[in-house]
Amino acid sequence: MSTRVRFAPAPTGFLHVGSARSALFNWLFAQSTGGEMILRIEDTDAALRKPEFIDAIVKPLQTLGITWDEGPYYQSQRKQFHVDAVEQLVESGHAYYCNLTREDADRLAEEAGLPPGYHGWSRDAGLPDGPDCVVRFRTPDDGEVVIDDLVRGTVRFACKELEDFVIRRSDGSPTFLVANAVDDADMGITHVVRGEDLLNTTPKVMLLWDALDLGDKPDYGHLPLLVNEQRKKLSKRRDDVSLMEFLAKGYLPEAMVNHLALLGWGPPDDVEIRPIGEIIELFKLENVNKGSAFFDIAKLDHINGTYIRELPVERFVELTEPFVYGVDIDVPWASEAFDPARYERVAGEVQQRVATLAEAVDFVDWLFVEDVEYDLESKAWNKSMRKGKQVPEILEMLASRFADVEWSGEALNDAVMAVGNELGARSQVPARIAITGTNAGIPMWDAVAELDRDVVIRRLENALTALRA
Repeated sequence: MSTRVRFAPAPTGFLHVGSARSALFNWLFAQSTGGEMILRIEDTDAALRKPEFIDAIVKPLQTLGITWDEGPYYQSQRKQFHVDAVEQLVESGHAYYCNLTREDADRLAEEAGLPPGYHGWSRDAGLPDGPDCVVRFRTPDDGEVVIDDLVRGTVRFACKELEDFVIRRSDGSPTFLVANAVDDADMGITHVVRGEDLLNTTPKVMLLWDALDLGDKPDYGHLPLLVNEQRKKLSKRRDDVSLMEFLAKGYLPEAMVNHLALLGWGPPDDVEIRPIGEIIELFKLENVNKGSAFFDIAKLDHINGTYIRELPVERFVELTEPFVYGVDIDVPWASEAFDPARYERVAGEVQQRVATLAEAVDFVDWLFVEDVEYDLESKAWNKSMRKGKQVPEILEMLASRFADVEWSGEALNDAVMAVGNELGARSQVPARIAITGTNAGIPMWDAVAELDRDVVIRRLENALTALRA
């Protein structure tokens, strides 16, 4: 039987980077084994059954280049199959009706001196179905469920530690546990690759599989959780976790794919930045690590910057247009002040220095704003301007010399160097800060020559005024 692996996310309104990693590993596994990937949306919860929530899964996957061979299927459209399975389990004695709320169960547990939770109170009550009833699966009293996990090795669950879990809600809708068992069987799924946080649901699905006599079970592989730099599980309340938000910040899809592939897996030759075709050839699910995977933003920046520098300059200009034109982010200059030709002339230098496409704005803002702002409390201002040797004299002389110097990058550079030599002081850094507002950036003087003479002289005078103040 050929490999059939399924990616089955629940719609949440956005695609978590952890879910994107799971989708990628499913796709890599299918590609590397010559198998098929099936996309199935777990929308058994009616509140999540919204078109925009589905788009929030499908569109990011398409942007990443993750394709599927079948689907998307929707569990909500297969509800009758799940209802039939629940009825079969009740009729066979593997499940029963229960009208207790969680609060009722905890109260009964407290009265009996047991830990909080459900302890089979309705097992033998013989309750009929009713509007407030759920259906619970009758978990075996003894024995264990053994999972030969492709990532984590052998994992054992004692049945006595599994409570009788709900397989149908009080509104009549089956839970994803029974839906997964039925749909995986019907779709011939051979492998289930998903996050470690779902490992505790696997023995329940396997018990349902046996009770429904569904045949051979899929092989499971549970991927390590993604954690932040504090080694805490990535959380949308605390961390940046939306895949589309990363892409909106100017991370390239191919760089994001490369980074996601390294979260729990690594190539045997330790060459981490490589084409997706090579990753497919090298990928093996059994080589995925058990330990948590650190979602390292600094590493993502490095990978993304590498991919950016490999782009043709024309492509870099095209990709940064939504940012420098102020479409995707706010820009500090008036729209009519932006000069596309000027930007294109400096874009090659910008490309060599950015980690994301959005950062292009920070490298060229001084070329399009009327006046730059100075951070008078910054380390650069304090060290190079306030404490720098003969900085007021440098600025005064440059303002005077720039009034009639040839307006070219080479002539401007020569004038700055000459002032520094005459004063026996470093003139380049004060000049850069005065004109650009910062002490770092793209090569200076050819870019400065793009500005009007009076703009540059005014900035030198503004910096001198700020320094004296």
